[in-house]
Amino acid sequence: MPDFFDDLLKKIFPARGSHQPVSVKENFLLKDQDLQDLEVWDHSEASKLLYDLVYRNYHYKRAAINERPEVHIFSSIYANGFALSYGPPLDENSFSSLFLGLSRRIIALGYEQVSLDRKLEEVNEQVKETEKFYFKPPLQLPQEGALISQLYGNISLEKIRINQQPSYFKLLAAVYSDRLYHDAKPFDELMDRLFEKQHHE
Repeated sequence: MPDFFDDLLKKIFPARGSHQPVSVKENFLLKDQDLQDLEVWDHSEASKLLYDLVYRNYHYKRAAINERPEVHIFSSIYANGFALSYGPPLDENSFSSLFLGLSRRIIALGYEQVSLDRKLEEVNEQVKETEKFYFKPPLQLPQEGALISQLYGNISLEKIRINQQPSYFKLLAAVYSDRLYHDAKPFDELMDRLFEKQHHE
């Protein structure tokens, strides 16, 4: 997206004396080539090792053990999730592939992708780029008196870059607290299903 970045940088770093903080947001679609490359990577030994490593580090973090790449955990009544910091053994390609791979695995669980957008903004004189997927459980017509399944709640998946360098990505599952819905399934079950080595539905 060179034109997009060039336009943004001109807005963020205009002639002196005219500087205003900028925020730009756009919807976009994944390219067929990106999905084809992902398909190859997602069936490689390298991807299996990386999924295993992140899953292991997630459980280490729950036991207050920090391993690289570092995982951070979010836990509350209404939302649960994790973030993965960029660092060895991740490189830019595997970082992006893991992010996209998780998005496809979320869809494989029965979710519908509602949106995919990119936001660029100036934060503390740095350019922050956020790519965000948003997923919802499939729409259902409930039978009379029956509760609606929300699966694991609504899921957002974001990848953050600072000054065009990878920083971290995060996955967050936010649950409905509505009497029309079943309770959300446990977040740990979501993690198990997303990181199963054989999960290629």
